[in-house]
Amino acid sequence: MYFQKVSPHLANLPLFESGHLYAGANNPQQVQRQLADWVRAGKVVQLRRGVYTLAPSHQSKHPHSYVVANHMVRASYVSLQTVLSHYDLIPEHVAVVTSITTGRPGMWQNLYGHFSYQHIQPDLFFGFEYRQVTQTQSAYMATPEKALLDLIYLTPKADSQEYIRALRLQNLDQLNIERLTTYVERINKPKLKRALSPILQIIEEELTEYELL
Repeated sequence: MYFQKVSPHLANLPLFESGHLYAGANNPQQVQRQLADWVRAGKVVQLRRGVYTLAPSHQSKHPHSYVVANHMVRASYVSLQTVLSHYDLIPEHVAVVTSITTGRPGMWQNLYGHFSYQHIQPDLFFGFEYRQVTQTQSAYMATPEKALLDLIYLTPKADSQEYIRALRLQNLDQLNIERLTTYVERINKPKLKRALSPILQIIEEELTEYELL
């Protein structure tokens, strides 16, 4: 299997898995050895076991970090500060792409950034959408409301008014209050019920300020 023959088929994929190359192969072990040789030669970048991308010089599409995050850990979605920053709901730039998973928590670093995964119980694994992040790429991301609730739920003592105000939430007209309250009711955790009141208060204050302007 020659790289020059295979690479044009992979160039349009932001990422690929070893299974893409095994399809129709008579000798999967030989394919795996060839793939390892390409990694050593710098033609292919291994992001983690079974997940690869072509080296930047051979790519026609560079993978978005959220797409990488989805593929690094299956059954995960980008959330927490990453999504809040994406929607400009907090003023800070976030360097680490943080995701939610029902699997093991962990940290990864590769060519495309730093990736953090936080565990959540299966019945709380909802509130995400498949959103377009570039013209040709999409990723699973929390809704803005779920990203905020995930952050509060997973952060110790984050249900206090002091913590919530310290987030310096902004552009809150993007939050759907009905969806937010529905999520809190569905999750049915005292911590999030306590947090809901100060969140709604901050939203009301910002919307009132807009009206005065």
